[in-house]
Amino acid sequence: MSQSRLSVQLYTVRDAIAADLGGAVTRLSSIGFTRVEPYNFVDRADEYRAAFEATGIVAPSAHARLVGQELEPIFAAAEKLGITTVIDPHIDEERWTSRELIAGVAADLNRFAAIAADRGLSIGYHNHAFELENVIDGVPGLEILADHLDASVHLEVDTYWAAVGGQDPVALLQRLGDRVGFLHVKDGPITKDDREQVAVGSGAVPVADIIAAAPDDALLVVELDDFAGDVFTAVADSYAWLTARGLE
Repeated sequence: MSQSRLSVQLYTVRDAIAADLGGAVTRLSSIGFTRVEPYNFVDRADEYRAAFEATGIVAPSAHARLVGQELEPIFAAAEKLGITTVIDPHIDEERWTSRELIAGVAADLNRFAAIAADRGLSIGYHNHAFELENVIDGVPGLEILADHLDASVHLEVDTYWAAVGGQDPVALLQRLGDRVGFLHVKDGPITKDDREQVAVGSGAVPVADIIAAAPDDALLVVELDDFAGDVFTAVADSYAWLTARGLE
């Protein structure tokens, strides 16, 4: 594995981003990250671009809500920042309760993907727990979604929330196969309390097995939704754990 497969979701350090975006990106670069996954990048695109140019960091993926939004400014900001895959991080839970509704989610994402492709961009979707908790005829909603998606649409599997949702993330990744382009790699006691999350490698999630089950070219995005201590320490510990085990 190349170290370039490692990234970090900037929502993890959102307080630092809010206070000093450039300084936060510089701190992540000093840890060793060369890739990041921005959020809320449309309104702060110029700041992000300056921070990336100063550090050499790149952003192959980013999060932006797409459903019900005007796509043009999102895609324009992505182009400005060199982002190639825009990932919708949340589509409302009520749309995951039947096959027909999930097919409608897929139709939305497929439509966005066709528009994005005209600009050289790709689309993805990031799960939480409910897409796995909603099981229809024995099949989790996320897998029903995958069956209806165009091949160009990526899945970013949040392996922690998949486990919270009652699925074995290793088996899930094996079933989804090359539909998975990105992983959110996180750790903790596998509960819905965000503040119980911990540095990668120090919780109950079988992180090494998860990564081994993912496609070899999937980008590995470290994330903590919240953390009770110093979040930069947790990010640095996560990076150290991953690289010390040959995940570089």
